[in-house]
Amino acid sequence: MKKMIDGIKTYGSTELIEKLQECDDPVFLLTIGTTDTSTIPDISGAGATPELTVFTPAADAEFLVLGEVHCTRTAAETVVDGAAAPTPARLTKAALQLSNIPFVIIDAGSKVKADVSYYSFGKEHGRDIRTGEGILNPLEIIENGKDLGNELSRRHEMLIIGESIPAGTTTALGVLKALGYEANEKVSGSMPHNPHDLKSKVVDEGLRNAGIIPGEADAIQVIGAVGDPTIPAIAGLVLGSDIPIILAGGTQMAATCAVIKSIQPNFDFSRINLATTVFVAADETADLFGILNQIDSSITVHVVDPKFEDSKHEGLKNYLTGFVKEGAGAGGMMFTALVLGSSVEELREKIEKVCK
Repeated sequence: MKKMIDGIKTYGSTELIEKLQECDDPVFLLTIGTTDTSTIPDISGAGATPELTVFTPAADAEFLVLGEVHCTRTAAETVVDGAAAPTPARLTKAALQLSNIPFVIIDAGSKVKADVSYYSFGKEHGRDIRTGEGILNPLEIIENGKDLGNELSRRHEMLIIGESIPAGTTTALGVLKALGYEANEKVSGSMPHNPHDLKSKVVDEGLRNAGIIPGEADAIQVIGAVGDPTIPAIAGLVLGSDIPIILAGGTQMAATCAVIKSIQPNFDFSRINLATTVFVAADETADLFGILNQIDSSITVHVVDPKFEDSKHEGLKNYLTGFVKEGAGAGGMMFTALVLGSSVEELREKIEKVCK
């Protein structure tokens, strides 16, 4: 463990930090998608109600691009027992403003379409993974990801990839478990109470209905059965590129790494780093590092602490008690802002302004 920059702890190599500091043209990609899994009661906090979760990714994309939301009345938030915390897209927006780097939206498969320009990887949104038929077009999504990853690699020196998909920790659990990893009670969540029993029940039902025995199916079968659109999209982006990449997230990105390894067993994980929030890394209900060590022990993780205990914003302070934790590339973009020269105090103050 090395501490190089205030607000960042690095577990592994610091090489990518140095490359980012010297990089002239990084680009941020927000990959959005939905599954009907998120509408299962009590499984996700990525929306004020289960029904509203399908609007969250589109709302996040609209907020990043437009500074306002068109697809629904208000920006997404997590609400538990009357307390609320703002969508992590607001953290990402603040970090983008500080770092002043370009960004694009990728719709990997969303039920509600964002009112902004985006790359489309597929028309189908994800279904309820309990059916065992979660994703209808996983190969199409991966191939579209490879094509765009290849294109962006010619135009940029580094990719920073985030995701917004409600119930993403449940689909990540499904993918990890189906590929043979021990992930029960290791995935994070967006609420103070992590509903591990519910997540496992949903995943196990999906695996049974798909006829999948954990550890005996390939990545395409696994994604099609119990995955979500963003996992194959991001895996494709990585596999199609040849430049350094920051995977801006936690559990979802661990599942993506598992898919990458399944497709390309000898993949060099030194080219990609995870950057996530302290709220995921220190989540006592999960074990991100335990998952990653099973996939490849060389994967570097950067952990960002925006020190919300010093914030004057009550919604941001709720992050300290288990609300939200991560999403929309928040960890990776806060990491980027800090690496490019912003202080933790400047970052937090910008986030507070965006959250007003």
